[in-house]
Amino acid sequence: MTSSIDAARRPRRDALENRAGILAAAHVALAHDPRASVDAIARQAGLSRRALYGHFDDRDALVRELVAQGAERFNTVAVQIDDADPRLALARLAAALWTEASHVQVLAAIALDEAHLEETATALAPLRRTVVRIVREGQDADVLRTDVAAPTLARLVEETARTVITRMDASSPSAGALAVRAVLSIAGLSWREAAALLEEHPDLLAPSARSTAAEAVTE
Repeated sequence: MTSSIDAARRPRRDALENRAGILAAAHVALAHDPRASVDAIARQAGLSRRALYGHFDDRDALVRELVAQGAERFNTVAVQIDDADPRLALARLAAALWTEASHVQVLAAIALDEAHLEETATALAPLRRTVVRIVREGQDADVLRTDVAAPTLARLVEETARTVITRMDASSPSAGALAVRAVLSIAGLSWREAAALLEEHPDLLAPSARSTAAEAVTE
């Protein structure tokens, strides 16, 4: 016999599953067409437009939820960076973020475009604090440029990373290395120094790391 508690829990569980299904469908639909409509997303989810609106007020609310999910993944990456050498820490952070973003590049571009930049910046506060910390440690160790204050340099690093993610072709075999070099370059390393760092630490862009991230995105 089904208890009243079980009956109350089932709709809640179904609602959560439907919401997750809508978000997954939005990932697919927007990856194919960044301008995909609510109707297209609803069809992808196998739901009616009305059913979708039962979970999200409008398309912007749906996109904001996707932005929040992406930010959470990026923030998780940031807290795992613990290299003592600030140059290596910055390179590893850039490589890990590129790996995450490259598998969902269209959605990353949506999150990082001007229309959503303010809310994305807020959601990425933990990541931004990590970048400032790494930059400040690098300046204190005199291994990163010191002609600008740490918060300003951190912002330059952010803008460089944002431009790379939104503009670079993720399918290019050299895209990851170029992304990391671009970040290191704005932080004060020469192109040769950045290349040497990547050569010394080939694990930064190892295929195993890329495949692991790809599997995580599809889970």
